[in-house]
Amino acid sequence: MAGPGGSAAPDAAPSAPATTGSAPATTTGTATPSPDASGPATPDPARSDPERTAPTTPAPVTAADLLAKVSGCTSVSRGRYRKDRGTAATVPVCGTRDAVYWKADMDIDCDGRPGAHCNAGTDPNFSSSTAFAQSDGRALSSEKLPYVVVPAPSGIWDYREHGVRGGSVAAMVYRDRVSYAVVGDVGPTGIIGEASYAAATSLGIDPDPRSGGAPSGVTYIVFKDSRVTPLEDREAAESQGERLAREFVDSAD
Repeated sequence: MAGPGGSAAPDAAPSAPATTGSAPATTTGTATPSPDASGPATPDPARSDPERTAPTTPAPVTAADLLAKVSGCTSVSRGRYRKDRGTAATVPVCGTRDAVYWKADMDIDCDGRPGAHCNAGTDPNFSSSTAFAQSDGRALSSEKLPYVVVPAPSGIWDYREHGVRGGSVAAMVYRDRVSYAVVGDVGPTGIIGEASYAAATSLGIDPDPRSGGAPSGVTYIVFKDSRVTPLEDREAAESQGERLAREFVDSAD
């Protein structure tokens, strides 16, 4: 009989007889314990202790870390360099298995593509070329790219014999600052201690090509057989520099 306001329901299908010993129903997915399941729930280690699964990021390499690593010197140069013309030759190039380094002053190299701060008007020794070029063949920009200058090959030292070339990664340390750069230019054969306008700025050193620079206290560390491609990629120099500096500090050498 139809219920109130409804239509008649069809006759119910006869129920299937119960089958004994039948296989239980199969479900897909992961079973979730019911709220009233006996026993405490097993904690998820990843949720209870996130540090166990979260990747750890090494602390940045500090100036103290690097200076401690280069506190001594095994000289790889056959002689010593002057910091400036007319001064005594007092600076050796030192080396380890992974890097070469020297401790000197910082003169400002404003060479390369001219800009507002580096041009023939601001720098009496300005040159529109650099020993190494960026990927499009143009000279580097001293104002934009932190780069260090290595002495031209000579009887004192030949950087090419020690895994150093244009684009090699360098760490620079001044006081409590660390900055990363590339090898970007070549200087005189007998003088060492020079870097770009942008390199000086990154270390808090006055970058003025006439009156800026630092008279001492700058450490240059160049990592052997390293290279940034393209050479003008500043972010790549920083990321590679941090990685190589960490490996250098943590190495047994």
